[in-house]
Amino acid sequence: MAVRSKKEKEHLNLVLGSHLATIHETLQVLDRTPPSSATKVTWDDVMKMGDQVSKQATTVGMLWTGEQPESKAIEENMASYFNTLQGFLLVSHGSTVGAGPTLSSAVHASVKQVVDSSFRLMKETISLYGTHSKDQKLSVPQLVGPVWEACSALKKTPSTNVTAIGRGMTQVAVSVKDVLREMKELKPASSNDQVDKTSGESCPEAAPEPHDGNSSEDDIGNDLSPEEMKVAERAIEVVSDTLSFIKLLIHSIIGLLKVEKPSDNSSFVNSMEKLLQLCQELGRQIDEIGACLYPPQEIPAIKAGSEKILSIIDTVQVEVEQLLGSSDVFMEPCNGLRSSLRQLASELSNPSIADEAARLENITLTDK
Repeated sequence: MAVRSKKEKEHLNLVLGSHLATIHETLQVLDRTPPSSATKVTWDDVMKMGDQVSKQATTVGMLWTGEQPESKAIEENMASYFNTLQGFLLVSHGSTVGAGPTLSSAVHASVKQVVDSSFRLMKETISLYGTHSKDQKLSVPQLVGPVWEACSALKKTPSTNVTAIGRGMTQVAVSVKDVLREMKELKPASSNDQVDKTSGESCPEAAPEPHDGNSSEDDIGNDLSPEEMKVAERAIEVVSDTLSFIKLLIHSIIGLLKVEKPSDNSSFVNSMEKLLQLCQELGRQIDEIGACLYPPQEIPAIKAGSEKILSIIDTVQVEVEQLLGSSDVFMEPCNGLRSSLRQLASELSNPSIADEAARLENITLTDK
């Protein structure tokens, strides 16, 4: 009986390997961009196929409930499961007709979750065959659950280029908001610290304050000089205006939902993809400026970041005007951000800022 069980398990593994190979081949084909002339599949159809995969996973769970299933029943179940998964992959690929890189990436990520969880389910259940494991009833539901979750997550996957790009910009906005919050936590040094900084010396009479292991980390950003605080305040205005700029850009992009054509993968999608890349670069520059505000401030890097942001604004404005036409509503935050950048540039050009940065750098080097 044991020999027969071993042979059956070997056969089941061969069958499983064949199914897995077929799915891998399909995935390789689906990595190619579908032609724009192909018929586009709606995301609703993809979700319906996802529901079918979810039901197949439920069937697998039921099959392994109670006594160990027969080899033939397992093989038939595998065939049904992988046929459904194959259909799911095909309709998923059809949904990417006209999709830009951002939407395609989101679809592929969601599909991968379904495929990976399905592979784990089938591999693990086959490995249970012939073991008569007491934990079988507990392990199988834990494998079915991730398939259900992956299929359910399809409902949250963006179905249009506009939605996918809007979400990408929203992620940038969240990051910029975090930087703004951290920048607002920057504080000037205490009056005693200011006296010490001015002289560049420490007070030997001062007794060291008790502190724990995290005190030095907590004090970071709490000892800015008056000159550094002025730079920080101007930078905060820039970041705040940048956040408003990005929010309006997102609103403008989402407004294009009515304009997007299902099969359009030309200039419309390309322009939106470019806007997302510009928005992401804007976020990177904000991150850089935020990091440079901690003492001793890196004035040249802040200047460079500000100049790049100014260039990005100009390019974004051109792209938006090509998509939406000239808009006073969008022009207002553009001009507001430009004004904030000019004020920051003016503050950075103040000779006292450069002198202060050089002095603090010398103090830092001396301490080392």
